[in-house]
Formats: sequence, structure tokens, C-alpha cells
Amino acid sequence: MKKFLIILIAVVVIGYLIFSASYFRDMSRNRVCESFGVVIEDSAHYRFVSAQDIVNLVKRYDLDPVGKTFGEINTLAIRDTILTNRLVESARVFITPGGSVMATVSQRKPVLRVISDVKGNFYVDNERRIMPVSGNFAVYVPVATGVIDEEFARNQLYDFALFLSSHPDWDAWIEQIVVQKNQDVELIPRAGDFRIIMGSLDDYQAKLAKFARFVEEGLNVVGWNRYSSINLKYDNQVVCTKK
Repeated sequence: MKKFLIILIAVVVIGYLIFSASYFRDMSRNRVCESFGVVIEDSAHYRFVSAQDIVNLVKRYDLDPVGKTFGEINTLAIRDTILTNRLVESARVFITPGGSVMATVSQRKPVLRVISDVKGNFYVDNERRIMPVSGNFAVYVPVATGVIDEEFARNQLYDFALFLSSHPDWDAWIEQIVVQKNQDVELIPRAGDFRIIMGSLDDYQAKLAKFARFVEEGLNVVGWNRYSSINLKYDNQVVCTKK
């Protein structure tokens, strides 16, 4: 008898739980969304997109959840729509206990800005992917100009820009990277009226180290306005052109 009562109570409890879950689920599906909130998680560092940009994008595709029941709202569709913005890295869309829909958005992170004679203006992000520039915000990263295709930008130039970013002294010293038609590279420094001819970006760390020694032993002695170009292309020597 005791065993029967235990089984009966268990059946009643399980039935109640199933009924409650179904009842509250139906209530939740019929509940109306009161607001749609957007949080840009990395807005302290980047401002490529704003919360209003995301709201406008969702409204443009008729996915604004406000005023709809939660049974009508497709959070996955909202997320996928947000990801069509090429300045967005990731997005998460969820329903809050308070009766709202919330989207948290992370932006893409540029490493290099390219102003190309053949491909126009774009960034290369930290995943080596091409990303568009934004009219809302410009980020401080190394800038490369000249005859630059996307492959060269995503490979050799990306590696060089990453090196500059991780070495603040070089990053602050070099104003611009200029790429010639044969992919030889010249650097325009912030100090001194001359160009640094790197040639290819092979062994760029050794070339920069050679230039640093030349500054210490040469330019600081003869003066910074003596030469129009300083050529680092050749092994074990620095070739300078006088003005």
C-alpha cells in the first residue's frame, strides 16, 4: 500500500510539472515583447556600428520584435540579419525574463588600413579578412597605400602591420607604408624628410634593426636632412641618396 501511494504521488507530481511547463510555455508564447535592446560590447574601443544602426537594420527586414508575441519572434532570424552587417563580428539574441528581446553585438577588429590604387579603401581585420571602412569611425592602425591587392594585404602586409602594432616604438615612428607595382615597400617616417626603401618585406625585422643602427651611428651624426632616401634592400649595407 505504501509503495502504491509513493507511485501515485510521483505520477501526480510529474503530471503537474508537465502541465505547468506546458501552461507557462503557452503563456510565454502569447506574451507581447515590450522592448528591443542592443548592447555593443566593445563600444569603448570601436564605434563602427551603433545600437541604433542595429535597430534600424532589424526594422528594415521587418523583424522588429516590439509589439509581437514571443511565439511570432524568431531570434535566430534577427541574429542572422545583424550578421549581414560586415562590420559586425558576432551577435547573440535572446529573450529576457522581463519580457524584452536583447541583442549583444561584437564588432570586427582591424589590424591594417589599406588605401589601394586598384582595390579602393578597406581594412584587414584580426582574422586576415577584408572588412569595409566606416563613415562613422576611423581606428588608429598602420596605413598602407599604393598598388595593393587583397592577397598581399592579407598576408605580407598583415604580418608587417601586426609587428608594428606589437612594437609601439616602430608603430609611432612609421607614418605610412607605400607599396610599389612590384610589391617593393617604402616607409615614410614621421621624423625626417626621406623615404626608407625596404624592398620586399622578407626579413623586415632584420632590415629595421639595420636601420635603427644606422640612425644611431649615422643620422644622429650627419643630420636628418642630408638624404632623400635610405635603402635597406642590400645585405650588410645601407645605401643612401643625398638630396
